[in-house]
Amino acid sequence: MTVTTEGPGTDLTTEPGAPHGKNTGAAAIVGIGTATTGVSYTQRELLDLFGITDPRVRSVFLNSAIERRHLTVPPLDADGVCLPEPQGELLAKHKRLALDMGARAVRTCLDSSGLDVSDIDYLCCVTTTGFLTPGLSALLIREMGILPKTSRVDVVGMGCNAGLNALNAVAGWAVANPGKVAVLLCVEACSAAYVIDSSMRTAVVNSLFGDGAAAIALVADTPDTAYGPADMPAAPGSPRLIGFASHLITDAIDAMRYDWDDVQSKFSFYLDPEIPYVVGANAEQVVDRLLSGAGLRRSEISHWLVHSGGKKVIDAVRVNLGLTRHDLRHTTGVLRDQGNVSSGSFLFSYERLFQERVTRAGDYGVLMTMGPGSTIETALVQW
Repeated sequence: MTVTTEGPGTDLTTEPGAPHGKNTGAAAIVGIGTATTGVSYTQRELLDLFGITDPRVRSVFLNSAIERRHLTVPPLDADGVCLPEPQGELLAKHKRLALDMGARAVRTCLDSSGLDVSDIDYLCCVTTTGFLTPGLSALLIREMGILPKTSRVDVVGMGCNAGLNALNAVAGWAVANPGKVAVLLCVEACSAAYVIDSSMRTAVVNSLFGDGAAAIALVADTPDTAYGPADMPAAPGSPRLIGFASHLITDAIDAMRYDWDDVQSKFSFYLDPEIPYVVGANAEQVVDRLLSGAGLRRSEISHWLVHSGGKKVIDAVRVNLGLTRHDLRHTTGVLRDQGNVSSGSFLFSYERLFQERVTRAGDYGVLMTMGPGSTIETALVQW
């Protein structure tokens, strides 16, 4: 039996259970790499560092299911108090951290697939934590020595769901250019998007996000090879992307957003406390639409890689989709060890699954992200 699903701008036809046989128009993930900033902090260390004594705010931090996060904290004065960072300084911090983490994540990704920077034909960079012109892709091409002829695109401001939005587009490029290497980089310097005050609004945000970058390399089939050019075959564990599905929750379009804080003269991120329940209530319909296009049921999915959006979000998704804690072990593990690293969180989970070496030929997996819009993005993969 063949399964035909609607993918990024094309029909993708595959043979279930035979992922290394012939297939048409499939892009495969052939490399993965992640990077973080240099210093991580426990939640208690951050509470002490920021001088937070309000019991309500402390409770938000300490009941977040996060143990450590990588952050680049503001400079301290002689008394150990964090100095204010104007918006201009935060943008400079974003540029510095994004270039450093991004370059390291891309190099690790290339090393994992036996590639070199000269092999990159297409580079897509995703970020929400800062604005750069020229974009991060252009700066990385110069800094890393990537060939100037490399095609590129920057996805800015879409939020935590943006990694899968971009993956859809990058997979489409790979399918249109079989045998060529496309790299997707999600890099979030969340340290450059913080407002430090005593409000509960900022407490939720400040308790959650961490710095991180994740990159994956994609190669689509050529007519006579599986997944890539003859001199760069994909490893047996390379999953191919066979479908995408999206859902915009229009009634919750303002539930996650950036506002301008006139008092502090910087951008401030807002998270509606109801968003976990909104996401959970809408998760079933988009996942079932993704799977029905391939003639699959949820019980046939072996691997679930969900955005580490926060404890309540993860619990809401797990309950509404009927998943087990084991199903979401990588999602909760990333939240515990990294916090929410925004657009790249699901790739940190994918890296953990890859390192487990438990996937088998024919296994199906679902990737799922959530973010501003409010949006749920999903992708179906098969090993």
